[in-house]
Amino acid sequence: MAAWTQTGSSIIFLPYTLEQALQGLSEAGFENVEIGAVKDFLEHLDPDNLGPAEIANCQRLLDQYGLNCISMSGHAPLHLEIGRQRLTNVLRAGKELGISVLNTFTGDAETPEEIAAFIANVRAIAEEAEEAGIRLCIETDSNLLPTAEIGREILAQIDNPWVGINYDPGNVIYYTEAKPEDDIVLALPHLGHVHLKDKRGGKGIADFPPLGDGDINIPSILHTLDDAGYAGPVSMEIEFTDYNWPPFEECITEARRSKAYWDGLGI
Repeated sequence: MAAWTQTGSSIIFLPYTLEQALQGLSEAGFENVEIGAVKDFLEHLDPDNLGPAEIANCQRLLDQYGLNCISMSGHAPLHLEIGRQRLTNVLRAGKELGISVLNTFTGDAETPEEIAAFIANVRAIAEEAEEAGIRLCIETDSNLLPTAEIGREILAQIDNPWVGINYDPGNVIYYTEAKPEDDIVLALPHLGHVHLKDKRGGKGIADFPPLGDGDINIPSILHTLDDAGYAGPVSMEIEFTDYNWPPFEECITEARRSKAYWDGLGI
């Protein structure tokens, strides 16, 4: 039996409410979930409005559907003060909800000044995350960490063992057309979270179907994780074609089918 924690991401139900997302993940058979709190994209929780009432309501819904919140995605532009504050808000909410991993990305930091600000803010948030026992993971997504091979440089500059990689094989192809089955091996020493997401087509093609419907060798990815003894969350994502989500009931059907493919691999 693999050591990782099988998890379902609320992004599968992006256009729908937090309650619908949790209901859908529960009906698809998940016990552990990743909740999105990404401003203007995946606002199942709003990072600008995460007070005690919002956190209590989220916990109530988790309890109602028999779910554990294992991780959260709070992707924010960390070279900016607003991004630092948003991710801090998500971190503090995540602490209350009992998460073990908080995901973000490198965002739009490009100039030397922006990259320096990004590194400083990541280090500051990582200190607070460590105190809470939460790993901060940067996703393979955008300019500074599109692959593990490239991203090792920015991780070396951050130089904090509580900061790792959230590996998304679909994103690796979307941004670079690198082969995730090979690149993920380079992520293993830094790996703290995985987005298990399939992909059709090459670079720049937004087509992320249910597991097994795309071109990524999902069994190879999972065998690599299993052989390495990876024990963090593996969070299933579906982002459909051209970011066009189907009706709610169809999202549940596709999530259930995708999870059944995963379970059927026996890894």
